[in-house]
Amino acid sequence: MWEKTLPLLLLITANGAPILLAWRLGQRWDWPLDAGWMLPDGRRLLGESATWRGLVAGVASTALLSWLLGLGPGLGALIGFLSLVGDALSSFVKRRLGLNPGDKATGLDQIPEALLPLLAVAGPLGLDWLDLILLVTAFTLFDMVVSGPLYRLRLRRRPY
Repeated sequence: MWEKTLPLLLLITANGAPILLAWRLGQRWDWPLDAGWMLPDGRRLLGESATWRGLVAGVASTALLSWLLGLGPGLGALIGFLSLVGDALSSFVKRRLGLNPGDKATGLDQIPEALLPLLAVAGPLGLDWLDLILLVTAFTLFDMVVSGPLYRLRLRRRPY
């Protein structure tokens, strides 16, 4: 059963590393993935929170942890990359819906960044549909529970 929870740990790492690095480095190397590109609706493609620094941090930390856990760095890098692609996709959708960066969108904020990588590694990790549902639910609940404490520690800009 323990091995079925490893993807959850990797998802948390992929999404937590950029937050911790942003807290530590501030604006240093904080280059937006969308290069500030504005769409005709007057909103950014992704927003200021999706950065190259965060992408590198998420992929590298997840690859390292995956290697330490014996799953191999390639699998971890794939999980990290796809999780952050899912996060960028969420940002894109939120901008199109008129939501500001940091606005709460329960489900949209968690599901793509958990489900996309889990679907990609389900076969190699032996995950079935129930596992996927449980892992996405656990990731969503974890995100909702830790957001408040991370805000109080000044690691997040908003309390959710």
